[in-house]
Amino acid sequence: MNETTLGKKGLRAARSPVPPDADAAPVPQKRIKRALKEELSAYAFLAPYLILFSLFIVVPVCAAIGLSFTYFNTVERPRFIGLENYVNLLTQDSEFMMYVLPNTIKFALLVGPGGYILSFWLAWLLAQIPRRSRTVLALALYSPSMTAAVAMAVIWLTLFSGDSAGYLNALLLKIGLIDAPIQWTQSPHYLMPIMIVVTLWNSMGVGFLAMMAGILNINKEMYEAGYMDGIKNRLQEVWYITIPSMKPQMLFGAVMAVVGTFQAGEIGVQLSGTNPTPQYSGQLLINHIADYGFIRYDMGYASAISVVLLLVIYGFSKVAWRLFGDKD
Repeated sequence: MNETTLGKKGLRAARSPVPPDADAAPVPQKRIKRALKEELSAYAFLAPYLILFSLFIVVPVCAAIGLSFTYFNTVERPRFIGLENYVNLLTQDSEFMMYVLPNTIKFALLVGPGGYILSFWLAWLLAQIPRRSRTVLALALYSPSMTAAVAMAVIWLTLFSGDSAGYLNALLLKIGLIDAPIQWTQSPHYLMPIMIVVTLWNSMGVGFLAMMAGILNINKEMYEAGYMDGIKNRLQEVWYITIPSMKPQMLFGAVMAVVGTFQAGEIGVQLSGTNPTPQYSGQLLINHIADYGFIRYDMGYASAISVVLLLVIYGFSKVAWRLFGDKD
């Protein structure tokens, strides 16, 4: 073998890739195992929530969607009828078109934006006062959302009682504005306004606390910079600095306001004591669902109404996302 042949072999060896070191081979494998272990740990922590969310949210929603295409009276097996429930809801259910849908729209437009604006306004006002007073007042405003059922029985039902012992009737009789007690919660003229007042009083929930936290966490230097750039009053300060700086909290409050508004439909039944409410004056979508599902036992039709309610809530939530969601 001559030097030329050795030189060619040496050149080929130099050009060939160097075999990996035996000690370095296990390193990627260790990294993969470590990453896999971290992923499994994360899913282990999420597992309780995922299981409960699936059992109490995903499964019931899927079951309601499935039952909405059936006739199910809780005694016989569900019988598939296609879109008949939805067609009957839009064309045959006169109570739904004449009372339930208009009442729901009116209630949602007044209570939803009204409660949302009221929550933001009160949160902004509390953010301007000292910490100790703010804590006491925030607790006082938040407590109705935790004690709604008790307050309903003790305060509001006593206040709007239909006899002369009711606080409002007693006051009006005493000053001579009325001659006989008014059946406040049984009258179709007064039930809806009372429902709106009670719901607004009860609307200072977690959305209110989130807004107040967002306002308190805004950097104070931004306000100083804003006044240097031309902001002249507190209204411009709120519009150009406060709201843009707390969009996540505003979004959370908007979603909670939408959900809370449509969940508050039971207030009409609790105040009047009947379902349907007197002359359907306070009948909302959630009351209509309970009427057909638990009084008439038409679960298929009630499921169709619940799907419509789900779509309505989803639509309002999408509007909230468009207004306050991250555009990036």
